[in-house]
Amino acid sequence: GGLSVGEPYAERIRVLDALNPLMPADRPRYLMGVGTPGDLVAAVRQGVDMFDCVLPTRNGRNGTLFTSRGKLNIRNMQYSGDQRPIDPECKCYTCRTFSRAYVRHLFKAREILGLQLATIHNLAFYLWLTRASREAILEHRFARWKAAILAALETDLTVTD
Repeated sequence: GGLSVGEPYAERIRVLDALNPLMPADRPRYLMGVGTPGDLVAAVRQGVDMFDCVLPTRNGRNGTLFTSRGKLNIRNMQYSGDQRPIDPECKCYTCRTFSRAYVRHLFKAREILGLQLATIHNLAFYLWLTRASREAILEHRFARWKAAILAALETDLTVTD
């Protein structure tokens, strides 16, 4: 069930737009299987309240980490000596405690801790993203926030960092 099972992005948006007025305004709206940070922000704009998806954990276990400045592939050589946290803005256990270089080392050494730390970070990032979305809505600045965060989320730090 759910969306994001192969239909084009435009079709997903069309379906959400059609369903939105049919859903009770006083009930939470759940969207299953939608997982990229940009997709979550777009769905929040369309009234979705809850999500579940394997993407943040699966991507974390494969070395893709989401940050407030875009995504990075921790396996890349450019992070071998990088002493910065995964995301300098993040306050999760991984970012407070370990450097990009160390997490990369764990992935390269095939240490399970690397997968765990990446998963912890990605889940913390998604929690931050949903909290920031809620805050922007409550402060009536969601449209501005959405434009800024979507631009950042599209950045591939492997190329620009």
